[in-house]
Amino acid sequence: MKAKGKSDESVSYDEFKEYEGRRYTGMKVGRSHKWYYDQGEWKEKKVTPDLWQITYAVTKRRAGRAPEGSGVPVGTEYHWYILGHQNVRKLNANDYTTSLAGLKFKIAHKRAGDNKWSASPKAQRRRLIKFLQQVIEDLENQEDAELETAVTPVKPAQKQKKAPVKTKRLRAAA
Repeated sequence: MKAKGKSDESVSYDEFKEYEGRRYTGMKVGRSHKWYYDQGEWKEKKVTPDLWQITYAVTKRRAGRAPEGSGVPVGTEYHWYILGHQNVRKLNANDYTTSLAGLKFKIAHKRAGDNKWSASPKAQRRRLIKFLQQVIEDLENQEDAELETAVTPVKPAQKQKKAPVKTKRLRAAA
């Protein structure tokens, strides 16, 4: 028997929830996942002295097991935008440690068995612009002490602890 007040994760995923006046489905705000990434392929190309284009492809695997019947159906797709800090330290001629911390924003999704994204390319672009404008606004409004904490590089290590997030909560982009 489950504890009173706790929802069944396999049922609650598709139930409507509310966050800052906006209804949504999926994992409840505040919950987290842990994943392991297989050996992947990271490619980068230098575009300007300070700008690189990157691509990364890999299979990610859940640490542990998903509750029976939970989550979205197999075949569901997502379009995320990731904005992050990558901190790297050269160890020798061929090896570096690296850590990545940042934000991941859902631009759109495609339900399993459906050929249509939840938002048109134009709407996806508008969502991304709103997200980036909010990040800029939050950075501009941060106090100097908060800003120092937010941009101080995290030292890469073999086992990296989560870096504290020192930014105001982003408003949901519509």
